[in-house]
Amino acid sequence: MPSIRNSKSTNRNRKYLSGSQKRRNKENEEALIKSQVGSLSKFFKKQDDISVNEEQGNHDSNGEKDDFMTEIDNEEQDERYEPLSDDGSKEQEDEPLIETDIEEHDQTNENGKDNEIVFPLDIDDPGNWDKIDQNLRDMLVERGPKRVDDVAFPKDNSGRHFSSVHYIRKLLNGETQDRKWLVYSCSLDIVFCFCCKLFKQIGIKTYLDNEGLKDWKNIGHMLTTHETSKEHIHYMSEWIELERRLQKCKTIDESVQQQINKEKEHWRQVLWRIIAVVKRLAKVTLAFHGDNEKLYEENNGNFLNVIEMIAEFDPTMQEHIRRIDTHETHYHYLGHKIQNELIQLLASEVKSEIIARIREAKYFSVILDCTPDASHEDQMSLIIRCVDVTKTPIKVEEFFLEFLNVHDSTGCALFDMLLGALSTLKLDVDDIRGQGYDNGSNMKGKNKGMQSRVLEINPRAFYTPCGCHSLNLALCDMVNCCPKAMSFFGVVQRIYTLFSSSTKRWKVFTYHVQGSHTLKPLSQTRWESHIESVKPIRESAQHIRDALIHLANTSEDPKSKSEAESLAIHELENFEFLLGMVIWHELLFAINTVSKTLQKEDMHIDVAIDKLKGLISVLD
Repeated sequence: MPSIRNSKSTNRNRKYLSGSQKRRNKENEEALIKSQVGSLSKFFKKQDDISVNEEQGNHDSNGEKDDFMTEIDNEEQDERYEPLSDDGSKEQEDEPLIETDIEEHDQTNENGKDNEIVFPLDIDDPGNWDKIDQNLRDMLVERGPKRVDDVAFPKDNSGRHFSSVHYIRKLLNGETQDRKWLVYSCSLDIVFCFCCKLFKQIGIKTYLDNEGLKDWKNIGHMLTTHETSKEHIHYMSEWIELERRLQKCKTIDESVQQQINKEKEHWRQVLWRIIAVVKRLAKVTLAFHGDNEKLYEENNGNFLNVIEMIAEFDPTMQEHIRRIDTHETHYHYLGHKIQNELIQLLASEVKSEIIARIREAKYFSVILDCTPDASHEDQMSLIIRCVDVTKTPIKVEEFFLEFLNVHDSTGCALFDMLLGALSTLKLDVDDIRGQGYDNGSNMKGKNKGMQSRVLEINPRAFYTPCGCHSLNLALCDMVNCCPKAMSFFGVVQRIYTLFSSSTKRWKVFTYHVQGSHTLKPLSQTRWESHIESVKPIRESAQHIRDALIHLANTSEDPKSKSEAESLAIHELENFEFLLGMVIWHELLFAINTVSKTLQKEDMHIDVAIDKLKGLISVLD
């Protein structure tokens, strides 16, 4: 028993915690920290509102309440986050909480969401006003201070930041006053006084002129002190006076300012005319450049020729060319570089408008076709078909976007090119609802064709082979399987070749065949257009026969004489040829009507099906 009483008295007189108490306190502390993980976010969820309240408190009390509010916030945070000991007393240090805050702060920096803000470099940012001369001062005063409102202002080390509430000054009588002189620099995260920075004098220093102000804790008091200072009032009056003079064009250097404005207007008008010429030439797809780029010289291209023509009537362009001839200016903006740049700008603007319409429509179809160009390189045209909902009435539109250089014509390569083009245009491949190609195996193949690869990632991209291409192939196969049809079209081509190969023979043809009907060659790609070759022969068969007989009687060339006699007697007088001429004209007329309908931009699939059914009934 004495030993027990002695142990209790020892515990009563102990001045430090026992091991079990320390372990229990540590467990309680860890449990509390674990339960509070993520709870900081709810206190900083509306950081802008908290900052506004803090800054309003700073402004109303001129900075006197700032320290008091900070102490209150610290006490509230201590009450929320500091672990309690067993006897109810607070621990003086909370190192785990501080480490947690630092880790969250560093993580935010690494993610770059709160502290990494990229601001654009512009003339309205006071941080870019390094050397201020009279021209820059006049321009900035004429533009006026630009206010930055909708920006996530970065925080300093203490978690404070600038707030747009400081743009308004609240007077003691409850009235508010706009601080239009206060400007925020996005590049430096500093506020400046617009008038003091522009009109400052050497030897006179204010709070917000050169170095600016970044003391967010005391900003309310310092702004109030600054706007009541003698220097600020003086610079404010200079700013207002210069602004009024610029508005009335009554500055001290009024003549110089008028000359500058006149020069600005001159160059604006010159560029407006140059852009108009570029737009017109690009619209009608005419070449710009010639053999040289000098005015009033031969073969200097369409662009400079149009500029010369405008200068004959327009005083602005006359003055511009006069300056170029007298070497008063070396920047004439008539070279190929500015032309290409303007073409690119116009093309980019047109493409942006087209893409905006496609995105507004949401769903679209893709039409692709490959063809070799003049340099024997395969080019694939990308055409988007969608419902244009931006206009009234709503209608179906087809938009050509670009040519894609094809280096590999396999289905996989073309599929990758399509995905790359859509990704560049920021169009989603999942929004494709239709795809139309020709009947090539690399396009329509069920296993490795392009349409099957698109269907693998987007089953809703319904594939429809090109109707015109399919119709053309069917007609081509129909003609090739009939020897008499091949012989008929061979005679049609022989008649055209005989008259078109010589100017004298063509004069004989025009003498006998008068009117709008003229011979045309057979198309090698579109069989439905053969009607243009058959139609003049059907309409003017008698006159063509007379021309052939005249040619056979007067020609000195034995080959031409024999060919003309053979065509006139053995072909045009042949009943089989005349019957084929009538039949093929009727067939080609019906087929060509359907083909033209299928080629329309606003063609609907139900209309196309009805037209094809009508064509089948005609053939039956």
